[in-house]
Amino acid sequence: MKNLCKICSSKTESFYNEIFQVTYHICPNCQFIFKEPQDLISKEAEFKIYEKHENSITDPTYVSYFKRFLKSAVCPYVKGGKEGLDFGSGPSPVLAMILERDYGYTMDIYDLFFSPEKVYLNKNYDLIVSTEVVEHFANPLEEFQTMKNALKEEGILAVMTQFHHNDVEHFNQWYYMRDRSHIAFYTSVTMAKIAELLDMEIVFSNNENYTTFQLKI
Repeated sequence: MKNLCKICSSKTESFYNEIFQVTYHICPNCQFIFKEPQDLISKEAEFKIYEKHENSITDPTYVSYFKRFLKSAVCPYVKGGKEGLDFGSGPSPVLAMILERDYGYTMDIYDLFFSPEKVYLNKNYDLIVSTEVVEHFANPLEEFQTMKNALKEEGILAVMTQFHHNDVEHFNQWYYMRDRSHIAFYTSVTMAKIAELLDMEIVFSNNENYTTFQLKI
C-alpha cells in the first residue's frame, strides 16, 4: 500500500537519491512525488528547522515576496469578504499581518507547531492562504480537504509551493528537495487532480508555484 500515490491512489515508481540516501515515490498519473515514510525526519528535527526561520514584517524583501503572491493569486479572485485563515502560519505569521494591516482582513492563524489550536473548526472563511506549507504534508489530500471544509461557498484557497519539473534527474539536484522537512512535491497536474478529487476548480495557476482554488458552484 505504501507505494500507492497519496493523491490519486495510482501505483507509483520509486527512485533513490544518493546524496541524501532517501527514497522517493513518483506518480506517473498525477505527477505527485512523496518521500518514503521510513525516511521522514522526526517531529523534533522538523521543529528545529522551523525555529531557524527568521521572517519579519519589517523585512521589505519578505513583505514584497508575499505581496507578489497576493497580487497574482488572491486579489483578482476574492469576492469581497474579509474573513481569512493563514493555514500553516509558521513562527511569525507575517502574511496574516499583511492581510490585516494592508488589506483589511480579520485573520485567524493555524500552525501545527506554533499555533496548534484548530481555530478553523466550525468556521468558514472568505480566504484561506497556505504558503510554503503543503510540501510538509504527510497526508496531503486530507489536509486539502480540511482547508476546503473551512471555505465559504464563494471563498478561495490560495496555495504557494514550488512545482517540480516531473524529471527525476532534475529533482535529484533541485534545491527545494534539499530541505529535509520537505516531503511532498507537486506540479500543476497534481493540483488539477486534487481539485478534481475534492470537487473544486482551479481559477488561477502560474504553473510555477501559485495555485488558487474555489468550490465548484
